[in-house]
Amino acid sequence: MNITNLLSPDRVACRDNVGSKKRLLEQLAELLASCSPVLSPREIFDSLLNREKLGSTGLGKGVAIPHGRMAGLEQPVCALIKLATAVDFDTFDGQAVDLVFALLVPEDSTEEHLQVLSTIAEIFSNTGVCAALRACESSDCLLEQLYRWESQRITA
Repeated sequence: MNITNLLSPDRVACRDNVGSKKRLLEQLAELLASCSPVLSPREIFDSLLNREKLGSTGLGKGVAIPHGRMAGLEQPVCALIKLATAVDFDTFDGQAVDLVFALLVPEDSTEEHLQVLSTIAEIFSNTGVCAALRACESSDCLLEQLYRWESQRITA
């Protein structure tokens, strides 16, 4: 699974300060809404927020993977935000989050959902990749780091 196929440059961003978990989810919803004319940022925000109510999607070590299922979505889509100022995300380790990779999947997509989440978790379990992403100052740099990770994974 190539995660970069689920991203586009307009859904990758470096942000200075979003202020709160809620505002971060709103910004992710706006980025994700750009992938589909039938999905509104509000619907996406509600899906992400409802999932968070079940338990934080914070992985720890400054990383979160908010995700949700959406009726009307035909294929998985992702968004990535790197924050200059980390926000509290109710993570199990108490560490604020500065790398956030959001995922939306079609409502009935269970196996694919788990597969994509597994790949995202693999990316963010690599401390070298996290350090490279944190060093980025642009969305192009963030995408380049993910392309680099994928190419190394394929050749390994």
